[in-house]
Parts: sequence; structure tokens; C-alpha cells
Amino acid sequence: YRIDVNRTLELIDQHRPQLIIFGKSMVLHPEPVREIADYIANWKDRPLVMYDMAHVLGLVGPHFQDPFQEGADLVTGSTHKTFFGPQRGIVASNMAEGSFYHSLWEKIESEAFPGAVSNHHLGTLLGLLGATYEMLGFKDDYQQQVIANARAFARALHVNKVSVQGDASLGFTQTHQVIVRAGRAKGPEVAHRLELNNVVANYQALPMDNSFSDASGIRLGVQEMTRFGMKEDDFERLAVLMSDIIIRDADRADEVASLRREFLEMGYCFSGSRAESTIGTLQDAFLRG
Repeated sequence: YRIDVNRTLELIDQHRPQLIIFGKSMVLHPEPVREIADYIANWKDRPLVMYDMAHVLGLVGPHFQDPFQEGADLVTGSTHKTFFGPQRGIVASNMAEGSFYHSLWEKIESEAFPGAVSNHHLGTLLGLLGATYEMLGFKDDYQQQVIANARAFARALHVNKVSVQGDASLGFTQTHQVIVRAGRAKGPEVAHRLELNNVVANYQALPMDNSFSDASGIRLGVQEMTRFGMKEDDFERLAVLMSDIIIRDADRADEVASLRREFLEMGYCFSGSRAESTIGTLQDAFLRG
């Protein structure tokens, strides 16, 4: 689940690619953006470095990683996963005027809309703006709690004999994700069993699986219930229930539902006078515009 940097540098030397993309559906550890970017920095025609942060956009910063500070040229991402907004996407660049790839960025800006995208979906843009305000206001606490919860969850699953993927020396995960090995091609069946017990997860092909239909894994994310107030000890309680479901095929639907009912108020968001103040600021900005 971690890139072999030395082997990657060998492949870059061998193939001299025009584009290097970081990003995957199972993101447990930071990507070696700085190591790769530093290696190619002085090449005459160096490759473009892009990081697809679809899953981890809401974790950008000192608690996970900051790809632009580490040498990435382009970052793409989803605004509805760890970044807690509506379903949209972003493309951002580190290509200032006069920089190596600035002409490419100008093409991206001019061709993204109208062009590759036919509608800019104003109906969800205001929701994204509100979510961005909240992310800026709460991201430090939110990010740290998400990562702490994921690591506590992973450790507790491991202690309860569930096969947890990732580097154990790093707490199995450094993001919001926890990956579980369910057994050879048992991912769909275990995901269905979890759903019957009020735990919604998706089955996931692991690196050694032949195809997604052969999926041996389960992918879990803690960010949603972190926003609803769950902390490390709460995820440890959930891990005990899930281990009973996964290993012993036990019926824990009522216990899971009872645990869920303890967390009904969303956090890391504006409320009361702070919400009213933010709404007023947005209204003033739109009226001035």
C-alpha cells in the first residue's frame, strides 16, 4: 500500500514519462510526491506531476500532506468525501505565470468550461462555498480527529482478530481509510453481511486480486461519523461489533443501531450566531457582485 520509491525512480529513468500521476482508491499513507518531484526537478523536459486527491482532499495540510508544497504541479479532487461538501470536483494548479507548465494551465482553464464540462451546476456551488467556509474554520481539529479515529479503529479491529491492511508500524493508516481483508473473493459477501447489520461499507479489490469481481477486501472510512461526534473509544466499540459480524457471522444489527443513535448532531459546522454571520457575509458578497 506504499510506493516503492527506488523502483519508481528506476521506472521513471527507463520510460521518461511526460506525466506522473499519484492517486488510488485505497489511500492509507502519504504519497512520495517530494521524493519524485525532487528527482526530476532539474530535467530539461521534466514530467508534469499530478496528484489525484479524490479521497483525501479534506486532509490536505500538515496532518497528512500538502502536495503543492512538496512539488506537485496539478491537484484534482472530489469535494464530497473527506472534504465535506456536495458532489463536485476541482482542478487546481501550482503553475504561476512564467513557470514551466503555465501554458498548459491556460489551456486547462480555457477548455474546462465550456468544453469538457457542459454545465457548472450553480445549484450545488453555494453548498460548496458553505462547506469551504466550514472546512477553513474547523479543518485543524477535524483532520486530526479523523486520522486519530481511523488509527484507533484499525488498531481495535486488529486486536479483535480482523485482518487489517496497511503498515502496522504506522498504525495501519494515516488517512481516514481502514482496509480489511475479508478473505479470498469474500468482499461482496462480507459487505452484504455488514449492511444487514447496519454498517454500510463497500467491497474492494486488493492489490493481489485478479479483478473487482474477485474482491477480497472491505474499504471503510471514518470521516462521516467523525463529523457526527464519534471519538477513538467509540470506534473501538464499533470495531468489537464489526469483528463479531465479520469473523463469527453474529447478528449485531440492534447494537450497531443503538451505537448510531448516540451520535445525531453534526459537528465541525457553523451553527447559531456564527452561522448567521457567515450567511450574512455571503449575502453581502453576492449583492456586491
